[in-house]
Amino acid sequence: MKITNIKSYPVWLGFRNICLVKVETSEGIYGWGESGLSGREKAVVGAIEHFKQFLIGQSALNIGKLWQEMYRSQYFEGGRVLAAAISAIDIALHDVLGKKLKVPVYQLLGGKQRDAIPLFATATSPYDARLLDEVAKLADDGWQVIRTTTGVHGTPDKATQFCSRQSLAEVAKLMTQIRADIGEQVVLGIDYHHRLSVPETASFCQKMPQGTLDFIEEPIRAESPESYQTLRQMIDVPFAIGEEFTSKWDFAPFINQGLADFARIDICNAGGFTEAMKIAALCESKYIDMMPHNPLSPLCTAASAHFCAAINNVAWLEWLPYKQAQDAFDSVFEHTLQHSNNALVISDCHGLGIDINENKLSKLSFNYWEPPRLIKPDGSYQNW
Repeated sequence: MKITNIKSYPVWLGFRNICLVKVETSEGIYGWGESGLSGREKAVVGAIEHFKQFLIGQSALNIGKLWQEMYRSQYFEGGRVLAAAISAIDIALHDVLGKKLKVPVYQLLGGKQRDAIPLFATATSPYDARLLDEVAKLADDGWQVIRTTTGVHGTPDKATQFCSRQSLAEVAKLMTQIRADIGEQVVLGIDYHHRLSVPETASFCQKMPQGTLDFIEEPIRAESPESYQTLRQMIDVPFAIGEEFTSKWDFAPFINQGLADFARIDICNAGGFTEAMKIAALCESKYIDMMPHNPLSPLCTAASAHFCAAINNVAWLEWLPYKQAQDAFDSVFEHTLQHSNNALVISDCHGLGIDINENKLSKLSFNYWEPPRLIKPDGSYQNW
C-alpha cells in the first residue's frame, strides 16, 4: 500500500484556523491527521509540501521508518514547524493502518487500558465573581478536575494591557475562595500561559494556603529547565508543563530533573503517535502522568483519546471549553467521539473512528490570524 498523495487543509473553522492533513493510498484507504501549530499553519503546509517529495510512492505501513526520515532527512532536525507537520502525517498514517487492519488505532499501540478517558474542564471567566460562579457550576455538574485560565484573554484587533505582577494578589485571593467553595475533593489548577517570571510565580503561590492548588500550568516559559529548577526550590505546587514541547528530547531534561509532575503533551505537535508513545514511556519511568493538551478540533480529541486509551499513565485529557466552535465542527466532522459523565467513551471504530466531509472542508477559506497581543503598563510585550 503506497502513499499516493498528501493534502493539507488550513482553514478557518469556528473561532480559529485548523490545519487538517489527508494521506491517500494506492488501496483507496485514506487517513486524517492534524497539525497543532496554531497561528503558523502556512508554515506547516510548506513543510508538508517538502515531505511529499519523498513520501509519495513509499509504503504507508512503515510508519516508524517514515517518521525517522521526516525528522532527520533535512539534517537540521526538530523545531515546532517540522514537528507539527510530522505529527499530522504520523496521525494520518495510523488512521490508514487502523482502517486497513480493521482495528481502532489504540489496538495498534498495544490495546486499550481503559474504557473511558477522564477529562478536565476549564473555566475561562474573568477574575471576578463570574469566575466563582462558573467554577461552582462546573463542580455542580460533576467535574472533578477544574482548571482556570488567566482571566484576561485580550483580543486580536488591539493590544490589551496586562500586568502580571498586579494580578497576583487578586488571583490568589480568588483561587483561595474557590478552594473554600468547592472543597478539598475537586482537583483545582490554574494555567498562567507563560506570563509569569520565577519570582512572580513564587510570590503567587506563597500568597495562598498550602493545598489551594493541585497544579500550576505553564507559569513561566520553558526554554530554560534551570529556571524551572530554581522555581521548584521555591514552591511545592506541582507543575503541569510540556504543551509546547515537540519531542522526547524536549521533554527529557524536565523528566530527568523531576520538573514535570503532569506532562501536557500535544499529540499534534509532539510527533504524532510514534513520538508520543515514547514520551509517555519516559514519563512512566519517573511516575509522571500524562495530561494531554487538546485545544484544536475533534480530530485532535480523537487522536488524544486513542493515545490515552493505550497508555497506563494518564491523569486527565483537556476538554475543549469553546462551545462557540461546536456548530462549525458539526458541519465538517463525522462520527465524533461520545462524551458521557465528563469522560470520553472509547470507540471501537476502525482507525481514529472519525471522518471529515472533504467536500465541505475544501470550500472553507484560510484567515490570517494572530493571537491576542498583551502589553505591560510600560508598553513592552507580555506573553499571551
